[in-house]
Amino acid sequence: MAAPPAPAEFSLKATGRVARRQALSRLSRYVLLSATLFAVAVLVYLAIDVIQAGWSRISPDFFTNYPSRRPLNAGLRSSLLGWLWLMGTVIVMAIPLAVGTAIFIEEFAPKNWVTSLIRLNISNLAGVPSIIYGILGLAVFVRGFDVWGITLIPELGPTILAGALTLTLMILPMTVIASVEAIRQVPPSIRDGSLALGATRWQTVWFHILPGAVPGIMTGIILAIARAAGETAALIMIGAFAFIAFDNTGLNQSFTTVPIQIYNWTTLPQEDFRKNAAAGIIVLMVLIVGLNLIAVLIRERFRRT
Repeated sequence: MAAPPAPAEFSLKATGRVARRQALSRLSRYVLLSATLFAVAVLVYLAIDVIQAGWSRISPDFFTNYPSRRPLNAGLRSSLLGWLWLMGTVIVMAIPLAVGTAIFIEEFAPKNWVTSLIRLNISNLAGVPSIIYGILGLAVFVRGFDVWGITLIPELGPTILAGALTLTLMILPMTVIASVEAIRQVPPSIRDGSLALGATRWQTVWFHILPGAVPGIMTGIILAIARAAGETAALIMIGAFAFIAFDNTGLNQSFTTVPIQIYNWTTLPQEDFRKNAAAGIIVLMVLIVGLNLIAVLIRERFRRT
């Protein structure tokens, strides 16, 4: 009796087009990883260079002194206070407005061509350069806005309020987009279950949809606040000062910020001013990381719950 034929050898290794696709996938992963590592390496190098240049200027006097024509006596006091006033006002105005707009668009607005047009315009506004928002802030908030002799927006001048309104308009589109996407990622079953149990539409949004969307919303807020915190061009356009020797105590005062002070120091010829600018960059990085850390902690708390 003849022996049965040996079974064909089975292999899990891909061949042909599938093998080429898998090889391309592995190659793209290594290329993207290399690009990420290169960007991180450049960032680390720049951070180390800035810290080496400006660390010697970090002292209590650097935070308590006003700007000065003498580099060793110059400090960040007025610009730091102006930055805190500006960012606090921007956060108070931008976050509720952006989240409220996203909730209305996604949960309450009718789904028609008008809503689609609004979404498209918001997406387009997210890519507008900051200098354009500076021109808008100069024309509308600093100089006032009149229609047929009726004053719709009074003349604010180059004040903290005008700067905060300008930055709020600048970061609103990206914050709204991130908030809309975060709300959309909440499972529909949560919404349907809440409505089925007798909750109103607003109760469903407030107690179920919004808490589930907070992690994604906070991610958008982190990016938006980081952009506003380092903004210079828009504020220079509306008339923010580069030299102020007093403490801000209200929203209707002239102001300067840490990024503007850093920019001013980099334009001066003395080498000591360059060290001041590097020290200012260190302070600004710490402030931005601190704001981002607070937002990350809030995001992780809501993600766990």
